[in-house]
Amino acid sequence: MRSFVVNSEIAELFFVDTTPFVDKYFVRPKDHKYDWSGVLPRQHYLSNLLKDVDLALRNSAAKWKIVIGHHGIRSAGHHGDTKELVKQLLPILEANEVDLYINGHDHCLQHISSITSRIQFLTSGGGSKAWKGDFSANSHKGMRFYYDGQGFISVQLTPNDAIVAFYNIYGKVMHTLNLSKGLYSAV
Repeated sequence: MRSFVVNSEIAELFFVDTTPFVDKYFVRPKDHKYDWSGVLPRQHYLSNLLKDVDLALRNSAAKWKIVIGHHGIRSAGHHGDTKELVKQLLPILEANEVDLYINGHDHCLQHISSITSRIQFLTSGGGSKAWKGDFSANSHKGMRFYYDGQGFISVQLTPNDAIVAFYNIYGKVMHTLNLSKGLYSAV
Protein backbone atom coordinates (compact mmCIF):
# COMPACT_ATOMS: atom_id res chain seq x y z
CA MET A 1 0.00 0.00 0.00
CA ARG A 2 1.28 3.44 -0.90
CA SER A 3 -0.92 5.27 1.64
CA PHE A 4 -2.47 3.95 4.85
CA VAL A 5 -3.70 4.81 8.37
CA VAL A 6 -2.41 3.51 11.70
CA ASN A 7 -4.73 3.95 14.69
CA SER A 8 -3.14 3.95 18.14
CA GLU A 9 -6.29 5.01 20.04
CA ILE A 10 -5.11 8.52 21.07
CA ALA A 11 -3.54 9.24 17.69
CA GLU A 12 -4.08 8.33 14.09
CA LEU A 13 -1.12 8.40 11.76
CA PHE A 14 -2.02 9.03 8.12
CA PHE A 15 0.79 7.93 5.80
CA VAL A 16 0.46 9.67 2.43
CA ASP A 17 2.31 8.75 -0.76
CA THR A 18 3.63 12.21 -1.70
CA THR A 19 5.90 11.23 -4.60
CA PRO A 20 3.17 11.17 -7.30
CA PHE A 21 2.27 14.80 -6.46
CA VAL A 22 5.67 16.12 -7.57
CA ASP A 23 5.45 17.24 -11.21
CA LYS A 24 9.18 17.12 -11.95
CA TYR A 25 9.28 13.35 -11.38
CA PHE A 26 7.02 13.00 -14.41
CA VAL A 27 8.31 15.88 -16.54
CA ARG A 28 12.07 15.75 -15.81
CA PRO A 29 12.93 12.41 -14.14
CA LYS A 30 16.67 12.76 -15.01
CA ASP A 31 18.43 9.47 -14.20
CA HIS A 32 15.78 8.37 -11.70
CA LYS A 33 13.55 5.37 -12.29
CA TYR A 34 10.13 5.34 -10.65
CA ASP A 35 7.66 2.50 -10.32
CA TRP A 36 4.35 4.10 -11.23
CA SER A 37 2.41 0.81 -10.95
CA GLY A 38 -1.05 1.65 -9.68
CA VAL A 39 -0.41 5.40 -10.00
CA LEU A 40 -1.22 5.93 -13.67
CA PRO A 41 -3.36 7.64 -14.80
CA ARG A 42 -1.82 10.10 -12.35
CA GLN A 43 -4.68 12.62 -12.01
CA HIS A 44 -7.14 9.83 -11.26
CA TYR A 45 -4.78 8.39 -8.63
CA LEU A 46 -4.21 11.80 -6.98
CA SER A 47 -7.90 12.66 -7.01
CA ASN A 48 -8.77 9.39 -5.28
CA LEU A 49 -5.89 9.75 -2.82
CA LEU A 50 -6.97 13.27 -1.83
CA LYS A 51 -10.59 12.12 -1.39
CA ASP A 52 -9.43 9.17 0.74
CA VAL A 53 -7.22 11.35 2.94
CA ASP A 54 -9.99 13.92 3.39
CA LEU A 55 -12.55 11.26 4.29
CA ALA A 56 -10.20 9.46 6.69
CA LEU A 57 -9.32 12.72 8.46
CA ARG A 58 -12.97 13.83 8.64
CA ASN A 59 -14.02 10.48 10.13
CA SER A 60 -11.17 10.38 12.63
CA ALA A 61 -12.10 10.66 16.29
CA ALA A 62 -8.44 10.57 17.35
CA LYS A 63 -7.21 13.14 19.83
CA TRP A 64 -4.10 13.70 17.67
CA LYS A 65 -4.07 13.69 13.87
CA ILE A 66 -0.60 13.19 12.43
CA VAL A 67 0.07 13.07 8.69
CA ILE A 68 3.36 11.63 7.44
CA GLY A 69 4.77 11.98 3.93
CA HIS A 70 8.21 11.81 2.37
CA HIS A 71 8.16 15.35 0.93
CA GLY A 72 7.87 18.49 3.00
CA ILE A 73 4.92 20.79 2.55
CA ARG A 74 6.79 23.70 4.17
CA SER A 75 10.59 23.72 4.24
CA ALA A 76 13.48 26.15 4.46
CA GLY A 77 15.87 23.40 3.41
CA HIS A 78 17.44 22.40 0.12
CA HIS A 79 14.19 21.44 -1.65
CA GLY A 80 12.03 24.22 -0.18
CA ASP A 81 8.23 24.04 -0.13
CA THR A 82 6.65 21.35 -2.30
CA LYS A 83 4.29 23.60 -4.27
CA GLU A 84 2.09 20.72 -5.43
CA LEU A 85 1.48 19.68 -1.80
CA VAL A 86 0.87 23.28 -0.71
CA LYS A 87 -1.80 23.58 -3.41
CA GLN A 88 -3.46 20.15 -3.19
CA LEU A 89 -2.84 18.50 0.21
CA LEU A 90 -2.40 21.40 2.64
CA PRO A 91 -5.98 22.73 2.33
CA ILE A 92 -7.30 19.28 3.31
CA LEU A 93 -4.97 19.10 6.32
CA GLU A 94 -6.00 22.58 7.46
CA ALA A 95 -9.72 21.89 7.01
CA ASN A 96 -9.42 18.73 9.12
CA GLU A 97 -7.36 20.31 11.92
CA VAL A 98 -4.26 18.14 11.55
CA ASP A 99 -1.81 18.64 14.41
CA LEU A 100 1.49 17.51 12.88
CA TYR A 101 2.86 16.96 9.40
CA ILE A 102 6.08 14.96 9.55
CA ASN A 103 8.40 14.44 6.59
CA GLY A 104 11.94 13.68 5.50
CA HIS A 105 13.31 14.52 2.01
CA ASP A 106 15.31 17.59 3.09
CA HIS A 107 18.45 16.43 4.88
CA CYS A 108 18.00 18.51 8.01
CA LEU A 109 15.91 18.89 11.13
CA GLN A 110 13.35 21.67 11.20
CA HIS A 111 10.19 22.90 12.88
CA ILE A 112 7.90 25.40 11.18
CA SER A 113 4.62 26.52 12.76
CA SER A 114 1.85 27.32 10.33
CA ILE A 115 0.76 30.95 10.52
CA THR A 116 -2.73 30.09 9.18
CA SER A 117 -3.63 26.91 11.10
CA ARG A 118 -2.66 24.65 14.00
CA ILE A 119 -0.32 22.49 11.89
CA GLN A 120 3.27 22.05 12.99
CA PHE A 121 5.57 21.08 10.10
CA LEU A 122 8.36 18.80 11.30
CA THR A 123 11.24 17.59 9.14
CA SER A 124 13.38 14.69 10.28
CA GLY A 125 15.66 14.09 7.32
CA GLY A 126 18.99 14.39 9.09
CA GLY A 127 20.11 10.80 8.56
CA SER A 128 22.57 11.54 5.76
CA LYS A 129 23.70 14.16 3.24
CA ALA A 130 23.48 16.83 5.94
CA TRP A 131 25.52 20.03 6.29
CA LYS A 132 24.66 21.36 2.84
CA GLY A 133 24.50 24.95 4.09
CA ASP A 134 21.55 25.90 1.88
CA PHE A 135 19.14 27.22 4.49
CA SER A 136 16.71 30.02 3.70
CA ALA A 137 16.01 31.69 7.07
CA ASN A 138 13.65 34.29 5.61
CA SER A 139 11.46 31.84 3.77
CA HIS A 140 9.05 31.11 6.65
CA LYS A 141 7.62 33.43 9.27
CA GLY A 142 6.75 30.39 11.36
CA MET A 143 10.34 29.06 11.53
CA ARG A 144 10.99 27.80 15.06
CA PHE A 145 14.07 25.62 14.58
CA TYR A 146 16.48 24.60 11.84
CA TYR A 147 19.55 22.37 12.04
CA ASP A 148 21.55 21.50 8.95
CA GLY A 149 23.26 18.52 10.57
CA GLN A 150 22.45 14.92 11.30
CA GLY A 151 19.93 13.92 13.94
CA PHE A 152 16.43 12.64 14.58
CA ILE A 153 13.15 13.45 16.34
CA SER A 154 11.02 11.67 18.89
CA VAL A 155 7.30 12.16 19.47
CA GLN A 156 5.73 11.37 22.84
CA LEU A 157 1.92 11.49 23.05
CA THR A 158 -0.61 11.41 25.85
CA PRO A 159 -4.32 12.12 25.40
CA ASN A 160 -3.78 15.81 26.15
CA ASP A 161 -0.11 16.54 25.47
CA ALA A 162 2.51 16.00 22.81
CA ILE A 163 6.25 16.46 23.22
CA VAL A 164 8.45 16.51 20.14
CA ALA A 165 12.19 16.54 20.75
CA PHE A 166 14.85 17.20 18.10
CA TYR A 167 18.18 15.48 18.80
CA ASN A 168 21.63 15.72 17.26
CA ILE A 169 23.58 12.52 16.54
CA TYR A 170 25.04 12.56 20.06
CA GLY A 171 21.57 12.42 21.63
CA LYS A 172 21.59 16.06 22.79
CA VAL A 173 18.15 17.70 22.71
CA MET A 174 18.42 20.76 20.47
CA HIS A 175 14.78 21.85 20.34
CA THR A 176 11.53 20.86 22.01
CA LEU A 177 7.96 21.43 20.93
CA ASN A 178 5.27 21.08 23.59
CA LEU A 179 1.66 20.90 22.47
CA SER A 180 -1.48 20.68 24.54
CA LYS A 181 -4.92 20.45 23.08
CA GLY A 182 -5.96 24.09 22.88
CA LEU A 183 -2.55 25.47 23.90
CA TYR A 184 0.69 25.41 21.88
CA SER A 185 4.22 26.42 22.83
CA ALA A 186 7.68 25.96 21.34
CA VAL A 187 10.90 26.16 23.37
